[in-house]
Order: sequence, then structure tokens, then C-alpha cells
Amino acid sequence: MASSIFGSTLDIHTGGIDLKFPHHDNEIAQSEAHYGESEWVKYFLHSGHLTIAGCKMSKSLKNFVSIQDALSKYSSRQLRFAFLLHSWRDTLDYSQNTMESALQIEKLFNEFFLNIKDVTRNIDQYKTLVSSFTKWDKPELELMEIFLKSKENVHISLSDNIDTRSALDVLRELVLASNLYLRDRKPPNCNFLQQIALYITKMLSVFGVIEEQPKIGFPVSNKVTSDFESIVMPYLQVLSEFRENVRTQARALKATEILNDCDKLRDDILPNIGVRLEDKEGQATAVKLVDKDILLKEKEAKKNSELEKQRKKEERQAALAAADAAREALRKIPPSEMFKKEIDKYSKFDETGLPTHDIDGKEISKGQLKKLQKLHQQQEKRYKEYLSSKLNSTT
Repeated sequence: MASSIFGSTLDIHTGGIDLKFPHHDNEIAQSEAHYGESEWVKYFLHSGHLTIAGCKMSKSLKNFVSIQDALSKYSSRQLRFAFLLHSWRDTLDYSQNTMESALQIEKLFNEFFLNIKDVTRNIDQYKTLVSSFTKWDKPELELMEIFLKSKENVHISLSDNIDTRSALDVLRELVLASNLYLRDRKPPNCNFLQQIALYITKMLSVFGVIEEQPKIGFPVSNKVTSDFESIVMPYLQVLSEFRENVRTQARALKATEILNDCDKLRDDILPNIGVRLEDKEGQATAVKLVDKDILLKEKEAKKNSELEKQRKKEERQAALAAADAAREALRKIPPSEMFKKEIDKYSKFDETGLPTHDIDGKEISKGQLKKLQKLHQQQEKRYKEYLSSKLNSTT
């Protein structure tokens, strides 16, 4: 069938790794014998299997996942990241761990792009004009060295049998280095950071993670216009600056209700329309356009985290209260009675309440008796303190 389209020789023949033998070997033998060719196919590319939680996907095992099912839980971008994190010739296991890795690297890139967009929007804050020349110092030179090495390593990785996983690792390290530079360098060289972001955007576009390449980062989805971000951002920037002025005055006046309204705008209102505000001490508030579903999930995760912290706090308080109650109850026990309650351990006691024989009627050893005497003395001290405190409270 293939030869009827491509002729007596093929350049590339693909298939799953399970077809390598005997299926493809039989194809070679039959086709080369039929056409009298010594090389029917120049290159075979055998791709790895897709497994579901470690098992081969099969309807009989009822672990069949369709593309529609996967897209109902994850975005196409997240699925592409999952594929890119594995070699095309290795087995890809579709599981919670696999998708968690894809979600994490998507978040890493997305937060980087959002930060770069924010810092380049606020270039005036750092008194750095886009068209002006800024002298480079050691931080810029070090980051440039990393940038150039990253470009080289991405090329090497893709030349090595299209090793997308290694290429993504290189891009991830470049993002981390840029984040450190952005954190420590004030003011940062915005033009330089923009060039790094543009390169990473270009590579992710090559990988198919970004379908329509914007200037920087992942495109903001909007059915009305593809230029949604550039249209709404000036209005959001004005809103953010107005809110920051209100917060500053409210702090000076100690107007708690106004501050609470500012927080409500940031935490409850704007996330519902896909806007995240990040307040920074001594700097302008960062304005970021993020997918609404992501923000709502972040909000829910934050709420659950706070509830979990509250639950653990209450558990600790309950444990401390129970320990205090147990200590208080122990103080009220007369020394002569403390061991008599342990009828599962001892059978006979002396006049002070110390055990003399264990549950089997065997006499207590000298070593064990010495330990019990020490506990008995400690209880005497606790009981005296209890009686003294009780007497003081009555007088």
C-alpha cells in the first residue's frame, strides 16, 4: 500500500515499537524481494507506547481515555507539555504524576511571561526608556552567558534525536536564572529580559505549545479579538493605580473597612474576570491577565489551604488542652492510689501503695522497684503542689 503511493523506496517509515519485529521485518523482506531493492526504507522511526497509569490502554481493561476525555480535564497546552516531557520513542504514561509535571512546567513558564510583561509595562518605574542604552554590569553579563549557552544547548538537544525533554529542561533553567536576576537586580534591564522571553516564546511556538505566537508568552484567549490584552490592560493599569492610591491613604487614616474593600477587589472580584493583582511593598502593583479558571482554582486552593491550617491549629490546641487536662487529673491522684489502678500490671501493694508483686504474683525486682519508687516520689511532689494550690484558692 505504501509503495503504491511512494514507489519502490521510502525515506521514512513510522510505527509503534511493538511493530518493529516481526511486522516491519516482514515488510522489509517482502518489499525488497518484490522490487529487487537492497534498501526499501532508509529510516524506521518506532514510537513508544501510551500507557494509562502503567497499563497498556485497552477497552477490555476499561482504562481507555479518549482525546475528548483528556481535554475535558486538561487543556491542549498541558497535554502538549506532557508529550514534550517525554522522548517520542519512549513510553508515555498518562497518569496523575505525568500531568502534574506538565501543569508545573506550564505554570513556571506562564508566571515568567506574566512577570516579564509586567516589568516591561512599568519601564518608567525604573526610569529606563525602551529606546535608551543601559550599561551592562556583572549581573547582565552573567545572565547573557547563561542565555547564549541555553540557546546552544537547546540546539544540541533537538539535534540529538529531537530530545524535547532536555530542551525544556534547558529553557526551565533559563527561566529560573532570569527569575533570580529579576528578583535581585533593581532596576533590571527590561530590554534584555524581553529578548529572553521572546526567545522562549519562539521555542514554545516551535514545539506547538503556543499556536498563535504573540509578542511574549501564552496568548490571552478571547473570542472577540486577538488583541484583547493590549486593549484592556491600560484600563486595568488605571484601576490598579487608583486602588493603590486608595490603599495608601486608607493606611494613613487606619481605615480598615476601606482596606478590606481593596482586598476584596483583588481577591474576590477581579479573579472572576481573569485578572490577578499582586501587591508589592515599595513597588507598583503587578497586573496580570490569567485564565479565569486558573485563578478560581488558585482561589479554591488558597481557601482549602487556610482551612487545613485552621484544622491543624485546632487539633494542636485540642491536643494541648487534653495534655493539660491529663496533667491536672494526674496531680489529683494521691501517691498511695496511683499504682493501684493498674490492675493489669500489679497484684499486691505495700502500705504506701507501691507494687510488691506483678500480675502473675511474681515479686517485683529490685531494679523495677527502684523505678517505681522514683515515680512514686514524683507523684508525691505533684500531689502536694495540688493540695497547696487548692488550699490557696480557698483562702
